[in-house]
Amino acid sequence: MLELTTEGWVLAVLAAMAVGMAKGGLAMTAILAVPILSLVMSPVQAAGLMLPVYVASDVGGLIAFRRNFSTTVLRTALPGAMVGIGLGWATAHIVPDWGVTLIVGVIGLVFALNALIRPDLGGEPRRPDHARGGVWGGLAGYTSFVSHSGAPPFQVYVQPLRLPSLIYAGTTTWFFAVVNWVKLVPYWALGQLSPANLMAAAVLTPVALASVWIGLRLVRIIPQALFYKLITWGLLIVSIRLVWQALLG
Repeated sequence: MLELTTEGWVLAVLAAMAVGMAKGGLAMTAILAVPILSLVMSPVQAAGLMLPVYVASDVGGLIAFRRNFSTTVLRTALPGAMVGIGLGWATAHIVPDWGVTLIVGVIGLVFALNALIRPDLGGEPRRPDHARGGVWGGLAGYTSFVSHSGAPPFQVYVQPLRLPSLIYAGTTTWFFAVVNWVKLVPYWALGQLSPANLMAAAVLTPVALASVWIGLRLVRIIPQALFYKLITWGLLIVSIRLVWQALLG
């Protein structure tokens, strides 16, 4: 079993809850998981620990959104995502731990600042296309491989399409379910699915699955604007801490 302090297990449970709630429709919460765990362990180890939790939670998300997704968006974004995953695999031994920490922190920092200062989307909805889908899907695949932080670039592509909320949530769930299953192969090859990580993931998986239901409930109870603002500020604080940690290391 993975040796963690009490604080470490508390953070691991919070990370698992963030993953589960994301699969329940609050997609943005997933980006908190690795940054939170990176406060008490290597981001590489954190990513390896969380991948089985993501994969198990995907099952709950796919059941919840089995009829609500856009095949057109998936066809335009998934090919690029596969390229991004391959690039992440090919460069995994080049980027040091502090570099991964910096990448995780910068991804979260940029996304949080963008979410706080950008104006609301307006104008006519954009149509899905292979060019934009390939670029942003590729970035989503790469950042998802590095730190399970693929939501920001994917949302840059999908938000201007202005899909209905359930279709938006379901498409995001299906996209990352495919990405996560594909990532199992390179993560196993790189030794990130260690027995200790798998045992800890088995403990955290029920928490994540229960949180899928919590996410579905929160989508209906809490105003999304307020919820996302709170999550964004939390992400901003954690990301600043990670960037500082990487630069000092």
